[in-house]
Amino acid sequence: MRDRQFVKIGKFRIGENYPPFIVAEMSGNHNQSLKRALKLVDLASDAGAHAIKLQTYTADTMTLNSRNSEFTIKDKKNIWNNQNLYSLYKKAYTPWEWHEKIMKHANARGMVCFSSPFDETAVDFLESLNVPAYKIASFENNHLPLIEKVASTGKPMIISTGMASIEELKEACNVARKNGCKKLILLKCTSTYPASPENSNISTIPYLKKKFKYIVGLSDHTIGLGVPIASIATGACLIEKHFTINRKDGGVDSTFSIEPKELKQLVDESFKAWSSIGKPYIGPTKDEIKNLKHRRSIYVTKEIKKGDKLTIDNIKIVRPAKGLHPRYFKSAIGKKVLKNLRKNMPLNFSDFKI
Repeated sequence: MRDRQFVKIGKFRIGENYPPFIVAEMSGNHNQSLKRALKLVDLASDAGAHAIKLQTYTADTMTLNSRNSEFTIKDKKNIWNNQNLYSLYKKAYTPWEWHEKIMKHANARGMVCFSSPFDETAVDFLESLNVPAYKIASFENNHLPLIEKVASTGKPMIISTGMASIEELKEACNVARKNGCKKLILLKCTSTYPASPENSNISTIPYLKKKFKYIVGLSDHTIGLGVPIASIATGACLIEKHFTINRKDGGVDSTFSIEPKELKQLVDESFKAWSSIGKPYIGPTKDEIKNLKHRRSIYVTKEIKKGDKLTIDNIKIVRPAKGLHPRYFKSAIGKKVLKNLRKNMPLNFSDFKI
């Protein structure tokens, strides 16, 4: 792997040999309240998340203030259907003067805080705050000047792969590498809001890892936790999920965001999923060895006198495993016993004539 098995962001190492790195994406779920934004940081920390992620843009750096039809979202399955882009971004953006307060609060709570810049001025601003890493959003993975600018900082870069072709991803990664990015993570992403499990295609994660030789994670927009937890088994090392205090509060991303209890579940269950992967192994594990004695074996079910034969009526395969292995049951039938056998005793080779 090109990045020598891990990428370090702040104090955290991200890679297959480390627990899943969980990113709580604040996005616009602050609902234009700094107090709420700081509360989101507290709740994410309480849930065990490793990072808070922001989005750094303004409506003017994102789009044009136009009412032309192409500036309105037209998709009945999209939660922002019929919304004007400029108005949406004006409502969703995180005021730049909040960033430092949010980042310092996250650091004080033991988390790292980084952001997705959406233009070069945002990168300059984030550099003034000394962010530890950058994320390129899926809708920006073809914005090569932005990728070049981020790469020039030398900070770790995370690129979401939503909508991109293989050739576009190759181009984005090449631009990042050539311009100074030495630590790169790719995130499988389905850029629909919300995304459906059947369109998540998390089997792409090992494919991306093999194709690009980078650490790979998941930026997930499905409702619930099934998809992100399942992705751990496919090799995802980082999980990003939109996070809110309560979906009932509303907000631009609330529909597909998780709440504090769900974030806690994601942290805990992702760790369990990662811990369970292990290595290919057949046979009793160290912890199972003590239970071997509780498997089945052959026992005597009735008193049998010396010279009598073993039958299906006087021996049986039962638990525990102090007697002969069940594989010998058929071959024992019809054999004469060499001594008197008591009821409920384990049957052994010394008890009958082979």
